[in-house]
Amino acid sequence: MSVDMATPVSPPPVHEHPNQFALLKQRRFAPFFWTQFSGAANDNLFKFAFTVMVTYQLSVSWLPPALAGLAIGALFILPFLLFSATSGQLTDKFEKTRVIRFVKNLEVVIMLIAAVGFMSDNANVQVPVLLGCTFLMGLHSTIFGPVKFAYLPQALNERELTGGNGMVEMGTFVAILLGQVVGGLMVAVPQVGPDYVAIACVGLALVGRLVSQFIPLTPATDPGLKINWNPVTETWRNLKLASDNVVVFRSMLGISWMWFFGAVFLSQFPSFAKEVLHGNEQVASLLLVVFSIGIATGSLLCEVLSKRHVEIGLVPVGAIGMSVFAVDLYFASRGLPAVPIMSIGEFMSHAAHWRVMLDLALLSLFAGLYSVPMYALIQLRSQPTHRARIIAANNILNALFMIVSAILAGALLKAGFSIPQIFLFTGLANAVVAFYIFMLVPEYLLRFVALISSRLVYRFKITGDENIPAQGAAVLTCNHVSFVDPVLLMAASPRPIYFVMDHRIFKMPVLGWLFRLAKAIPIAPRTEDPALYEAAFEAAAKVLRDGDLLAIFPEGGITKNGELQAFKGGIMKILENAERDGLKVPVVPMALTNLWGSFFSRVEKGNAMVKPFRRGLFSRVGLNVGAPLAAGKVVPESLRAEVEQLLQRGGI
Repeated sequence: MSVDMATPVSPPPVHEHPNQFALLKQRRFAPFFWTQFSGAANDNLFKFAFTVMVTYQLSVSWLPPALAGLAIGALFILPFLLFSATSGQLTDKFEKTRVIRFVKNLEVVIMLIAAVGFMSDNANVQVPVLLGCTFLMGLHSTIFGPVKFAYLPQALNERELTGGNGMVEMGTFVAILLGQVVGGLMVAVPQVGPDYVAIACVGLALVGRLVSQFIPLTPATDPGLKINWNPVTETWRNLKLASDNVVVFRSMLGISWMWFFGAVFLSQFPSFAKEVLHGNEQVASLLLVVFSIGIATGSLLCEVLSKRHVEIGLVPVGAIGMSVFAVDLYFASRGLPAVPIMSIGEFMSHAAHWRVMLDLALLSLFAGLYSVPMYALIQLRSQPTHRARIIAANNILNALFMIVSAILAGALLKAGFSIPQIFLFTGLANAVVAFYIFMLVPEYLLRFVALISSRLVYRFKITGDENIPAQGAAVLTCNHVSFVDPVLLMAASPRPIYFVMDHRIFKMPVLGWLFRLAKAIPIAPRTEDPALYEAAFEAAAKVLRDGDLLAIFPEGGITKNGELQAFKGGIMKILENAERDGLKVPVVPMALTNLWGSFFSRVEKGNAMVKPFRRGLFSRVGLNVGAPLAAGKVVPESLRAEVEQLLQRGGI
């Protein structure tokens, strides 16, 4: 897509591009992707080369090799704690492309200073200069972090957001891997290695700055914001902003936990490789390669598995996989015999080591499935005017969780626990934390149930899902065929849906609990329970006032013969209440197809859920979604005709 240099970025129509890789051909994404890729690669090339120099090549009394990695890591992460709150404000206040270019200019200056340090022959000059540059590169990443994740929701539409985040996550970990490998190889070249590193760092910084020039302009979301330069009070204010949206705030905690989880494994790779796997430095590098490839693969799989929605049902899938394979990594590595240190070839020749590698690959793959939808959800649900500040607050939480992770892992090691045992504790803790988060935010669990139902119980095909509004209030109306109709509608929608449902369904085991968890609205006939009847319509009105999606089944009950029944007048009362509140909400007609006769539906002269596998496994069902209708043109008879027309399309 051609975009003039002065033209603001604009997301394209839905379904314009087939998959996430097509974004690399788009001006609104490709320059941004390669800008962040070069920055991540440069960070890690610089840090790893510097760490190797201090560990193996330089002799500095005040920085022993054993503390070099810790000092460099701490200096790099310190700016995230000090300046994230400020960087979030800058990103919200100013045009994002200009912020990106400022960061890349800063990177060029830092790398020129670092080049002086690398090329110096005096270790007492080299180390202080490079330590200072480490802090400054941490500052560079701190400023870039909020703008990186705040740019995507403005450049991509909702159906591209998961894929775009997956590409960025994949690119980041590939860049980390390549940066560390290249940095390690370059600095090891006798005599001229540091000079090569200096040239490479400056070159990467210049390339990143050049590519950033092609990123389209992205308007400021809160240009009138007054900057609060106090990082403590601003951090607290940002956390309060995030906490206003429960789902966003607890998703931030979930992401920070993922960083805690990942930091445990990444920090222990060198010791794990040497003390447990009995491998040399190349084996430690292999663990990093496997971990990075796993994260990248999981990140890319998110778009495929989510069918181009922000599918947070993948988060419980990721959490389960993280725990399962972390625990299995303990069992795979605890009984390995003590042998002399092995080369990478010797290590790979042992079958037992393949299980370790597989556990590590799958653990990191599921971590990718866990993290990408959470990032996309935060971007989608945060208020645009302070999205960057919320992301900055998340970066602070991430840094704190990583610090706590290092402290706890160190304490456990000093207490005499082995590295495999630490992996076991982390896997078990992940299960507990994940369960706690999913109970606090039931939407994750509900989307997980919907995901499993629509992918494993049924083969679910959706047509016209772009007609489900991505923002604002709307009333979804659908034929009622089975007890799992709400679950399938949840699977089709990128947003939460509040259902108005017959009060009797809440008395059913499992399904009743599930719908109460979903905050479904119980309703009874006026003649049976007038109070519940009126309360249901008032609750429905509140859903629309809050700008959410409301779903009703206008037939008033599950069909007993598979035919579409007459629509009752409840839809008119809902629309009248909305008009009373000054709302003109669209009505979206929907039709579930091929669901009649399945396990959860009734059959002729029979009840539902009495004959398992009535239609075998993975039976095909579908959902056809029609174009939204203006509220003023809706009457029960015409709405029924629209749903009937959608049923006629079939589509399975």
